[in-house]
Amino acid sequence: LYVSGHPAAKAIFVFLITPMIVPVILIAIGTFYVFGRMGMNNTIGGLVLAHTSLAAPLVMIVITAAFRTYDMNQERVARSLGASRLKAFFVITLPQIRFSVFTAALLSFLTSFDEVIISIFISGGVNATLTKHMFSALRDFIDPTIAAISTIMVLISTALMLATQFMGSKSNK
Repeated sequence: LYVSGHPAAKAIFVFLITPMIVPVILIAIGTFYVFGRMGMNNTIGGLVLAHTSLAAPLVMIVITAAFRTYDMNQERVARSLGASRLKAFFVITLPQIRFSVFTAALLSFLTSFDEVIISIFISGGVNATLTKHMFSALRDFIDPTIAAISTIMVLISTALMLATQFMGSKSNK
């Protein structure tokens, strides 16, 4: 959207980031209703689609920020020298925005991993997520396993964020 310069790009961008503005409970209820009519409740595909709709705004913001500093002339030169669009993307574009892609993927994973409300509405049975199991276990009985899993989750999240910071500071040198 950013690179194309299309007149409707801003409107499309605002539309795509609306899940960040709307409360998650409303998204969960609407998704539950729509997926119920489509037969996608309690399916892995439905769960992936619901989590993707929540993570997409974060990806849009991070990748758009990456393209604001991206030098389009390098890709134009590669294309004028005979590179295909795909080769120009993998050789020129992706190396320039790789840290933003990694950051967007990390934020998407953490958002999906943390989201329990969507999981409560959409997943069930064998398709339940770890956070849904943890929430159910906290509600039904007290188990020290939940504290151990929570500690591991915090440690993994901290390690990933530190790795991102380290990679970012290393690339700025």
